Amino acid sequence: MRRLLLAALFFALGAAAPATAQLPIFDAHVHYSRPDWDVYSADRALAILSTAGVRRAIVSSTPDDGTLKLYERAPKTIVPFLRPYRTRDDMGNWHNDPGVRSYVEERLKRGIYRGIGEFHLSESGVGGSTLKRFAGLAADRDLFLQAHVDDVTIEKLLTLYPKTRFLWAHAGMSASASAVGGLLERFPKLWVELALRTDVAPGGTLDPKWRAVFVKYPDRFMVGTDTWVTSRWEAMQGYHRDVQTWLGQLPRDVAEAIAWKNGERLFPSP
Repeated sequence: MRRLLLAALFFALGAAAPATAQLPIFDAHVHYSRPDWDVYSADRALAILSTAGVRRAIVSSTPDDGTLKLYERAPKTIVPFLRPYRTRDDMGNWHNDPGVRSYVEERLKRGIYRGIGEFHLSESGVGGSTLKRFAGLAADRDLFLQAHVDDVTIEKLLTLYPKTRFLWAHAGMSASASAVGGLLERFPKLWVELALRTDVAPGGTLDPKWRAVFVKYPDRFMVGTDTWVTSRWEAMQGYHRDVQTWLGQLPRDVAEAIAWKNGERLFPSP
């Protein structure tokens, strides 16, 4: 009887195990902004990343001090991006604000940052004087600009600043798979992260159009969470569990590239 019970237990455990091993994650979109600090210590935030399977993460914050809190605790885990917002009040006109320009130029002297952003921008702001300065700095220093913009605006940015590498936040939030693929074909300095794009796999099933784009451009995509509000930290583990589900529906080499290899290649550990 005991042997039968043990056999049944092992069978149950085996049935509950995932069919494929979970992939490590390079999360290309995390914030640790001021409202988060009182809820999660830096150590707790890092533990949440680890529990969610996140090996490394791009972090930017409002203000930048949040990114520094995490980076100082785990420099091999955190890929610091410099967000051009001293407070949320900067979101509207940062692209023309000389004060923001001075803030970013001073912070860049730390020499730790791998990009500028994530920033928000409309089509009308692509020629802003501060943005133009940041695009030049990024091109000269081999930094990325992480832009939360629609497909029309990212096209204008890539056309106006052809020497600058862009990481397109949320794949434009609502841009179609075909629109994303078309931009990737035209602009070799564009990479895409998929934070909040649950439409990639509605109901857990990978959309065929997105699958085709991933297979065609496997080296141009990364996944992300976007902890834009504090509650997103607690959602991170479940969110990445869903990401693992649709990654498992891709060829293994494509899934590994999107899950973590692209991030590690673009942002190698210091």
